[in-house]
Amino acid sequence: MPGAVQLDCRADLWDPVIRDFVSPEAFAALMGRLGITPDTTVVLYGDKSNWWATYAFWVLRYCGHERVRLVNGGRQKLMTDGFDLTDEIPDVQPCTYPVQERNEQLRIYRDEVQHHIHAVRAGRGALVDVRSPDEYAGHVTHMPEYPQEGVLRGGHIPGAVNLPWAMAVKHDGTFKAADQLRRMYEKADVTPDRMVVTYCRIAERSSHTWFVLTQLLGYPDVRNYDGSWTEWGNAVGVPIETAPR
Repeated sequence: MPGAVQLDCRADLWDPVIRDFVSPEAFAALMGRLGITPDTTVVLYGDKSNWWATYAFWVLRYCGHERVRLVNGGRQKLMTDGFDLTDEIPDVQPCTYPVQERNEQLRIYRDEVQHHIHAVRAGRGALVDVRSPDEYAGHVTHMPEYPQEGVLRGGHIPGAVNLPWAMAVKHDGTFKAADQLRRMYEKADVTPDRMVVTYCRIAERSSHTWFVLTQLLGYPDVRNYDGSWTEWGNAVGVPIETAPR
C-alpha cells in the first residue's frame, strides 16, 4: 500500500548467527531505521491470511512495542476491496528508538514446554498444535510445496490438540466471528482459565492462533513456542506422539 515500509521477518527480526531474535539493541536500531517511535502505531498486513503479519505482531509485542494493529484479511482483502497498490518505496525519516525490555510472558522455551505437559495432563493447561492433521499425526514433517526445514521426527508434543490455524479464518482471509471462534476452542478444552501454549513448525502459523486467542478472544495467558516442531522434532530426550495411518 502507498506509504508502507517492508518488514522482512527472517532478515530483520532473526539473529543471523543464533537461533533467536535480534538483540534489544538491534531491534531498537531497526525501529529507528523504519522511522518508528514508541508512540507510533504500527499497522501490519501480509499474505496467507496474515501468517507472517501475525508473527511480526507477536515479535513486536515481545520486543516491547505495544502499539501494533493488524489489517483483518491482509493483502488479499485489501486487493479484493480495491485498495490502491504501488511499487514505490517511501522516503522514511529515521529516528531514535529506545531499547526496550522483552516481554517474556508471551514466549515459552523447550524446557518450560516439557514442564507444561504435566499441567496439560492435569487439566490445568492447554497445548495447541496448529499444523495440518498430517503433520500432527507424523505422516509428514512439512506442508506440501513448502521447504523441509530439517526435522528428523514427525508427530506432535504429547497432550497437544490439533486445531489448524486456518480454522479461524473465512475464505476471504478475514477472521471468523468471536462467538464462533470461542466455541471452537472451548470445545477442545482450550479455555481462558488455562495457560495455553501454541506451536507449529517455526511459529509463524502458531502466531496466528496466538493472535486469535489473545487479541480477539481476550485469553489472559497464551505463550507462543517459537522453537516449535523444528526444535522439538530434533531434540534429544523429549517425547513425541504419533497417530496411525
